[in-house]
Amino acid sequence: MSALRELSTMRRESGRGRPGPRRRGRSAAQKGDNRAAAFFLAPWFIGLFVITAGPLVASLYLSFTDYNLLQDPNWIGGENYVRMFADERLLNSLGVTFTYVLISVPLQLAAALLLAIVLDRGLRGLAVYRSVFYLPSLLGGSVAIAILWRQVFGTNGLVNAFLALFGIEGQGWVSHPDYALGTLMILNVWTFGAPMVIFLAGLRQIPETYYEAAAIDGASRSRRFRSITLPLLTPIIFFNLVLQLIGAFQSFTQAFVVSGGTGGPADSTMFYTLYLYQRGFGAFDMGYASAMAWLLLVIIAGMTAVNFLASKYWVFYGD
Repeated sequence: MSALRELSTMRRESGRGRPGPRRRGRSAAQKGDNRAAAFFLAPWFIGLFVITAGPLVASLYLSFTDYNLLQDPNWIGGENYVRMFADERLLNSLGVTFTYVLISVPLQLAAALLLAIVLDRGLRGLAVYRSVFYLPSLLGGSVAIAILWRQVFGTNGLVNAFLALFGIEGQGWVSHPDYALGTLMILNVWTFGAPMVIFLAGLRQIPETYYEAAAIDGASRSRRFRSITLPLLTPIIFFNLVLQLIGAFQSFTQAFVVSGGTGGPADSTMFYTLYLYQRGFGAFDMGYASAMAWLLLVIIAGMTAVNFLASKYWVFYGD
């Protein structure tokens, strides 16, 4: 009996170092899963390094060079960045862009929130209304809509035809320095569909019991909106604000088409991205354009950081 026990003990000890068939099978399956994951992630990593990271690093290098697309880059250090402080058109384009962003984005979010509240009241055919109102967000950045916008606000456009019904003589809104930028702001406000859908989803997440309890306490609709809806929607407002600010700083197509690529009249629609395009592909000053692109990146990152830092004072997460 003792010999049998010793033999079984030796077999157990000798078998500890060798993986059993189940363990070997599990290891093989895990390796297969890892290979499959690497295969499906490979296109993303290729796109990251070839399409995103590669050009990003190349543009950073070109921002320190004098490069005209036809000759080899010539290293000039930080001269391109120093030139920006003396470039009046660049400073003007920054002013135009900041005016466009700081006015049109809040108006766009306000319009989106207002319509989301209206649609949240249980209208029939809600899916149809939601699709119709979302459509401008899909088309607003297209060349066709920009051409249409130029016609609508032109001298013989629909806006002047409507004003003529009341005896008001209109003008060429897109060709007047005082009003051209305003027409682009209206176009940006008109593309409220994407934030509206997000607001509508956020409104659907607010428990109805909060409103019922407030109504029992005698709170008016405006008080319920201020004390319940707005605080609980602040994370959604913050999310939409960050996205729309980034998108507004990158606006290009509308100004390019409406002004014919000139940023006129009198540089009133000279967005920063449009001036960057003119320097890079119009004047073939690609080194300076690359430096401008990095300045835009810093501005967007700075605005985003400010929003995140300020969010702790007004965004309510309910925890």
